[in-house]
Amino acid sequence: LAQPLPAHVNKNNAQYYDIIKERYKNISGDLQGLNAWRYARNITGGNQEYMEAAIFQHYLTTGTLLTYEESVEQLRSLGGEGGPVQLTVEDYLLGVFDMTGELMRFSITTMATDGKLPSVEANDEAPSVDKMDVDSQPGDHRDVLTDLRSLRSELEGLNVGFGSSFARDVDKKMDVMQTSVEKVEKALYGLVIRGRERPKGWMPDLDSGPRRDVEVEG
Repeated sequence: LAQPLPAHVNKNNAQYYDIIKERYKNISGDLQGLNAWRYARNITGGNQEYMEAAIFQHYLTTGTLLTYEESVEQLRSLGGEGGPVQLTVEDYLLGVFDMTGELMRFSITTMATDGKLPSVEANDEAPSVDKMDVDSQPGDHRDVLTDLRSLRSELEGLNVGFGSSFARDVDKKMDVMQTSVEKVEKALYGLVIRGRERPKGWMPDLDSGPRRDVEVEG
């Protein structure tokens, strides 16, 4: 973590970024003024997918969470001559929810191949506001699970109200996000407690849901 992506990954990603940029350029002219809100539900899926990828890449290369302000500028720049593409807070947050799934898969794959949880070595500077671990101190050693737990705590504290499409989306994604964090917790438990019993390259079943408590009759 907090390292540049390998050259071959950047080269492979470039072709997809060019396609994404072209798609946004093609529709940006129809998303200006009042149309930005009129067609918000039509474009929300694409914006969420883009933010999921952008936030995930930013975390891999910096060890920090891409802020909303940075995300706004990034998406605006994709509009081209047709005008800037607007990013709502809702689409940004839903992208953050989705990113936790990618971070879960990355964490478990890394543990299976390297035998350890991905981590970030904090420097001696004061922690910035975009650090995912809100309780980190200068010089702290942070790992992905610490950041995921911090992010889970922040997302669970969101007050999104009731009845809106955003509230319904958050309700669905909340369960998935919580399950993703639990999977990393269980994988780390397996690595630390029972790691010596696992063959190299072992990976847990990512499709298994959270453990269900069994009621025992007295």
